[in-house]
Amino acid sequence: MQGFNQYRNSPVDILKQIFLSPSIISRLILINTAVYLLIKIVGTFAWLFTGDSSAVISPLGEFLALPSDMGSLLTHPWTLFTYMFLHEGFFHLFFNMILLYFGGLIFQEYLSSSKLLWTYLLGGLAGAVFFILAFNIFPVFDGVKSEAVALGASASVLAIVIAISTYVPDYTVHLFLFGKLKLKYLALIMILIDVLSIQSANAGGHIAHLGGALWGFLYAFYLRRGNDLYGSLYGIKIPKFKWSSKSKAAKFTTSRPDSGRPLNDDEYNKRKVYNQEEIDRILDKISRSGYSSLTKEEKQMLFNNSNKN
Repeated sequence: MQGFNQYRNSPVDILKQIFLSPSIISRLILINTAVYLLIKIVGTFAWLFTGDSSAVISPLGEFLALPSDMGSLLTHPWTLFTYMFLHEGFFHLFFNMILLYFGGLIFQEYLSSSKLLWTYLLGGLAGAVFFILAFNIFPVFDGVKSEAVALGASASVLAIVIAISTYVPDYTVHLFLFGKLKLKYLALIMILIDVLSIQSANAGGHIAHLGGALWGFLYAFYLRRGNDLYGSLYGIKIPKFKWSSKSKAAKFTTSRPDSGRPLNDDEYNKRKVYNQEEIDRILDKISRSGYSSLTKEEKQMLFNNSNKN
């Protein structure tokens, strides 16, 4: 599987691949990490000026976290999306990003990066809906509804993991201490843990997880039957950012450069990731508009890639 070969590289190369590669996975990890650092920096300055460290969540965190109270939600509608990039605790961030990275690598073996992005966003949105509905329907939450908030990428990440587990249920992973395990069993274990944990102190979080899991299952269930629920969403242009102006010259091939110097691992991985993203984009374009909509360059790239395989 692409990605696991990175353990042959140095720790610096691994971190660069995780955070600075042009893949959707790396961008999501980078955004989550940047928001975490921003929250911590702002929280530190707030503490220096006020000396108050008793708050459960930081002032900026309150602005970005998803409230369960409908009145607060109406004045903070952006939190339906910002909450899925927000982490207050390091280990909360760490474990979510580990699962996103490895789950995302498996996802992208079979499905495109654009599908991964929309699964992250819509899975997080489904988790938000579950969280809000639960706290406004079930009487047990009446006493805490006005103060309860949701934060974290868990629902989004679980949507990705459950989606790929539904799409390729017999895919086998190797887990430390547990050995080989098929994705379908891993998915069932994760869902069962959340169901059994609803009565815990983090009831809202586990309910949100189930919302993300349900979305991931439904998306992959219909996708296996030839119905892509994202449809016209692929037409929405997502802004892309590049780390250097030099990257464009080395995008379309993983072969040795003209200079004759062999590619190092980082250069090879960057080219390979970009090449796969371009192929995914072209295939999505074919599914939307047909082969005739491709440019000459896109047809040539698709032809070259098919010859390699």
